[in-house]
Amino acid sequence: MIGKVLAAAAVATAPAWLPHRVVALRMKIFALVNGQDTLTVPGERVGAADFKRVYADPAANGRSRGAALSDLFWYWLAPGPQVHQEHLEAGPRYDEVAKCTRHILVRSKQDSEELTRRVAARVLDGVRPGLVRLRDEMMPIWAELYYELVFDEPCPPEARDLIVGHADDVVSALKCVRPRNMRRRARLTRYLRRRLTDVPHPLPPSLTPDEQAYYLQGTFFNTAVVQMSEAMAHLLMIIAQRPDVQARLVEHPDDDAYLARVIDDGLRAYPLFGIAHRISTADIELEHLTIPAGTVLCFSYPDFAAQAAKADFIPFGVAQNRACPARGIAPVTMRIVTREVLRRFSLASTAGHTRSIPNRGPALLTPRGARRNRAPLAWLAVRDRWEDVWRSLAQLVFGTYMVLDARRQALCTTYFAGGNR
Repeated sequence: MIGKVLAAAAVATAPAWLPHRVVALRMKIFALVNGQDTLTVPGERVGAADFKRVYADPAANGRSRGAALSDLFWYWLAPGPQVHQEHLEAGPRYDEVAKCTRHILVRSKQDSEELTRRVAARVLDGVRPGLVRLRDEMMPIWAELYYELVFDEPCPPEARDLIVGHADDVVSALKCVRPRNMRRRARLTRYLRRRLTDVPHPLPPSLTPDEQAYYLQGTFFNTAVVQMSEAMAHLLMIIAQRPDVQARLVEHPDDDAYLARVIDDGLRAYPLFGIAHRISTADIELEHLTIPAGTVLCFSYPDFAAQAAKADFIPFGVAQNRACPARGIAPVTMRIVTREVLRRFSLASTAGHTRSIPNRGPALLTPRGARRNRAPLAWLAVRDRWEDVWRSLAQLVFGTYMVLDARRQALCTTYFAGGNR
């Protein structure tokens, strides 16, 4: 009898204790399975005060070669991780790719605002009020926006569906809530391969046509769409759970300075990057420590954000070490999308809000000016807590499988072992 009572109590209280235990176990399994000695910054040997110093060091410029951890990142970013801008080693190939990315992204502030307003309005006009997942509602906006930046034409429904399906697959695999769906990714690759001649920008000439398709897919329709959707989900969750912030944004829609502070605070509290890894190509000298060449450096953005002063805020990385190429366009476009959302809806959420946001940002959208029904919010709170239970178990299973499968496939190790650069 006592055993049944204890079992029932354990089940009833599972949302309060099980997800945290499973996450801790999952992280231990990742560390053990990966088997790669790393220097985590900030950590026991290098503190937050030296984070930017080490990150900006010219020797902290190795990207993939020589780190077992790279096999896992390449696995999640396949197809085409060997030409993803973030993972290319320094040299002429990287220079060509980076130049192309800058050419595609550089627009005037006015052009960026007009494009974003038009795309956001088109997508949001089709969003139905009620309980939604904010990341899911935001992803089509960024799919269409980056399609227009690349192809300089409105995004057709076929392309939007392919981009959203691919981006959702990548981010779901990264968060270990689902295994990869490579057929879904391949459909977008084939579409881009067919459309290469329609791109009005000069693509990197050193890349083969297949690699050019991989480059576009990885840089714009993977990283850009995923990161901007995540950023907006975090921002809108903050607004949904802070009525005072939401009220001020609605009452003062043209207050750029206040909205910029809200965006910055969101990026600081919920950094988009988890771990950025680099390989030191020469010794890095600190006052108390010499970091030898060949060290795998794991820069932890969440730990740095928790320890550093506001003055050390680096949401897009450091300029000396390949800062995010969208750092100019991202804040501008986020402001426009936020205003378009708030013009149409009031937001509220009782769901959990964590940096990894594996629940995709559940929230209640109510037409602006309409009376809010509180019942869905009570249901949302219960649903989200119990989803945490099955989601954490799924992450444990799928995460462990993908780490093992990544080690088996060894995409990065095999690529460099074959004499590639």
